[in-house]
Amino acid sequence: MLPTPANPLSADRRPVTAKPSERVLIVEDDPRMQRVLRRLFAEEGYGVVLAGDGSAALEGFEHAKPVLVILDLILPEISGRDLCRQFKAISHATPVIILSAISDVVDKVLLLELGADDYVTKPFSPRELMARAQASIRRSRKGTAVAETFHFGACTVDFSKMTAARAGVDVPLTALEFKLLRFLTANAEHVLTREALLNHVWGYTSYPTTRTVDNLILKLRQKLEQEPANPRHLLTVHGAGYKFTP
Repeated sequence: MLPTPANPLSADRRPVTAKPSERVLIVEDDPRMQRVLRRLFAEEGYGVVLAGDGSAALEGFEHAKPVLVILDLILPEISGRDLCRQFKAISHATPVIILSAISDVVDKVLLLELGADDYVTKPFSPRELMARAQASIRRSRKGTAVAETFHFGACTVDFSKMTAARAGVDVPLTALEFKLLRFLTANAEHVLTREALLNHVWGYTSYPTTRTVDNLILKLRQKLEQEPANPRHLLTVHGAGYKFTP
């Protein structure tokens, strides 16, 4: 299904200047859609790597080291869901945008929990997709300034290896929990609204309720705080949002 016009994204559209060596991996099995997406990103100065199935996608991801992945869900060999999980296991910092005709909220929730950075539904506005793509690339560039290994209280978190421990005991975190924690630690001592967290961690208007943020903060407290009911690091700022204190 080819893109159709839609209202442009109202968020920040500051351009991201592509370096000649920067590549976007497009995982899509429809040749017509491949041509549309190739042209869209090539016009912005990105190199484009195309993959029409799961095996080619994994090979392209490992060899091209893309700055962004555009990922369809329905693919030969390996599903988009499994590919998203594998991409994030290889490189958590590389943003993945799902581009799919599936608009069910449950599917969006599942993909975002697996670590996808955004979800765009077909048919789509090329201008909106590019705005979302550049916003994801900007956020990933900011994230690279955060130390890969972070210590607070009795906790040690290795964002590159996606491992965490409290008092020397391994603590399993989901890809989305790592993503939220990384954003919080990158903005330590700053109060972050629920809307800001939804925007930067889940993606633009991904969920209909900000309770999504509250629930994930609660899970992180249960896993990382010595006293989850009386947290020292993942703090609530009543009427405003949340703040991370090392």
